[in-house]
Amino acid sequence: MIRRLVFHCIATVICLAQTGIAIARPEHAPRPGGTAVLRLNAGDVRPVVLFNEKRALVLRQDQTWFAVIGIPLDQSIGEATATVRAANDQTSTISFAIEPHAYPEQRLTVKKSFVDLTEEQLARVGNERKIIDAALGNWRDTSLTDVALIEPVSGRRSSSFGLRRFFNEQPRSPHKGMDIAADQGTPIVAPGDGIVTASGKFYFNGNTVFVDHGQGFVTMYCHLDEIDVENGQQVTAGTQLGKVGATGRVTGPHLHFGTYLNATAVDPSLFLAPAD
Repeated sequence: MIRRLVFHCIATVICLAQTGIAIARPEHAPRPGGTAVLRLNAGDVRPVVLFNEKRALVLRQDQTWFAVIGIPLDQSIGEATATVRAANDQTSTISFAIEPHAYPEQRLTVKKSFVDLTEEQLARVGNERKIIDAALGNWRDTSLTDVALIEPVSGRRSSSFGLRRFFNEQPRSPHKGMDIAADQGTPIVAPGDGIVTASGKFYFNGNTVFVDHGQGFVTMYCHLDEIDVENGQQVTAGTQLGKVGATGRVTGPHLHFGTYLNATAVDPSLFLAPAD
């Protein structure tokens, strides 16, 4: 018989100040667009964790397993539950609290063609969406002990993640990345080891690269002036991916940097060391 156990937030959610365990990144930030870091009662074999029916990243530090779960921007406030399946197929659940978080609005003026699309443009965007979703939802099974990232490009970081956006006064989906201001042509590097799973020129995103770091941890780089890597290429932290540009739907040169867990956009600042 499958045994189901419920572990409450106070017993399972591990915060830096409470444990001293070296989970430098990401922070435990259980809010929409944030991350939940949960300690798992598991043996030597990495357990499987599901959240919203999507597999979540599990890493090991100090002989302990931790789930690192991406929380969608539209997640309801209140109690949330993840399912844990151990190597012996015993199943348990972990409950944790999603805390409220208010994101401001952003109003931008762009070319009309990036707001009022023709049928041909809509068809192109629909086809590109399939490529993007496949890259962001890719699962590559690998062992991880850390998810900290180095800075992909030096520049002023905006706090734009989660902004409710209006283009030419028309509402659009929230902003799902961090915009880093830098001059056109500034090199962009991989913030961690991984594999380039997709790249190309997209209607809204412009020249874009996707790097798979393993276990559903994916980073995205948009609006590049040029792309310097190929699909399938293995990269290490510091490998040049391309250069800052202004391709796609933009108001000027910058890098749109996205981080994803379990096919969910989460705030990139949770994975980066504080800016100088």
